[in-house]
Order: sequence, then C-alpha cells, then structure tokens
Amino acid sequence: METSMVDRERVGRVNKVGYVRRDIGKKKKQQLARRVRRPELGASNTLRQLFHSCTETFKGPDTVPSPQDVQRLRHILDNMKAEDVGLNRDLQFFKPGNIIENQRVTYTTVFKCDNFSLCIFFIPEGGIIPLHNHPGMTVLSKLLIGLMHIKSYDWVEPEVSKDNLLEQPSQLRLAKLKADKMYTTSCDTSVLYPTTGGNIHEFSAITPCAVFDVIGPPYSKKDDRDCSYYKDHPCTSSPKERIGEVKEENEKDSYAWLEEIEMPENSEMDGIEYLGPTPF
Repeated sequence: METSMVDRERVGRVNKVGYVRRDIGKKKKQQLARRVRRPELGASNTLRQLFHSCTETFKGPDTVPSPQDVQRLRHILDNMKAEDVGLNRDLQFFKPGNIIENQRVTYTTVFKCDNFSLCIFFIPEGGIIPLHNHPGMTVLSKLLIGLMHIKSYDWVEPEVSKDNLLEQPSQLRLAKLKADKMYTTSCDTSVLYPTTGGNIHEFSAITPCAVFDVIGPPYSKKDDRDCSYYKDHPCTSSPKERIGEVKEENEKDSYAWLEEIEMPENSEMDGIEYLGPTPF
C-alpha cells in the first residue's frame, strides 16, 4: 500500500515528497516532527543499498521482478533497522498505551519515481489501514517498530462472484485467505505480487507501528492503478466443488466474499515531510 491511496499529486517526474497534507493537530504534529531526524552523516548504507537495488529491480508497469531480485530486496529489508530511517523507538509516539487523539495513519515518502516508491507508514495503537488492493504492483513490507496484525487475500481464479452460485445478483467476489497473523519486528519481510502473495491486505496496529514499504510501481490513477477498498464477509460453506477448481486444495484453506466499498470513513492519511537519512 502506498501513499497515493490519498495522495493526489501528479505522478511522472522523480521527486521527494515534503509536505503536510492537512493540519493534524499541534500535539501529534510535534511528536511526528521529532521522530525523523536527518543524522549528521547523511546517507544510510542500508537505505542506499535498497535504493540502488530498487532501481535495478523495478522496470516499470506490467513487469514483475524476478525471484532473485525479490530475494535481494528481502535480504536488505530483513536487516533494516528503525535507525536506518532516523526513527527511535523511545519516542513518545511509539510507547504502548500512548493515547493519540487523532487515530489517522500518517505517512512519509522517502523517495518516489515512476517505477517505484519507498515510504513509511506510522500507525497509532488501535489504528487500521483497511482492506485494500495493489493493482499490478509488487510490494515488500517490513515492520520496523511495533506489533501488527495482517490479514490478506488473493482472488480465486477464474473469477467467482456470488451471483455465479446463487440466482440473485451480488457484488461479492470470492477470495482465498493468505495470511491472518501477528507480525513483530523479527518477522521476515512480507511480499505481495499482482495476483499472489496476499495482494489485498489490511494492517491493524496492536501497538504503535512503523512499517517500511517498497512499492513497484506506485499507485497511479491515470495509469489504472487506483486503490480499491473492500469489506470481507464469511464464506460459510466450502466453495471448492461449486467453483470447479482443478488444483488440489488443502482442507484448511479458508475463503471469504469480498465486497468493494468506498474509502472507509477516517481512513484518509496525513502526509509529513521525510527528514531521515537520504538514500543517495
């Protein structure tokens, strides 16, 4: 998931975002402004390695990185620490139980170009990035601080909607559950692809979290890569026989009906300037 879920800026030229989208309140704004500080040495070796690997890996729309390229990026991200992007887990924002009046998620963009973007999402305790998709994208996510629950789905192919199985029309489409578990900072980097790996996912912060995302290519409405939101509904009976799946399925596989919805209320994000180490 990437900043332009809420970002209306023009996609095209290479740029670094440095703005605040809206007034996010004096107290929270002061907390966020203090948490990313550019150190005296400037560039982070880890961030520099990641940046250069991304420039070699992401070739533009309609391309999927090779397994070798993805593994190289995962290795870099698995070793990334909060300090590599100027974060300190002792800051007030990241203390469990810290009460934030505004539960909105905040993001900062480290780097962005047509082929990929690097960004960090700050999710307050109890905050949620609702169920959403990543059309045509490969996304790597590394939890830098906090404890987070992730639920993710992939569409069942060929496409199955509820009106295929029932006589009445329906806006529900069948999806297979790919993940429904807790993540800590010791967990490996998660990877999703255009059609696999849990392309539709939801983040829920158990404690205040910082998540680093590599997205290739970024969201772009003009290029038909706009973000869609979903609500999941229980699938009470096994759909396997009805959908005629050829592949042998695990009996523990779980499914849900996903309903596309408008952007949930209060899910719009606040953008802040990135002041951490540079990737150059």
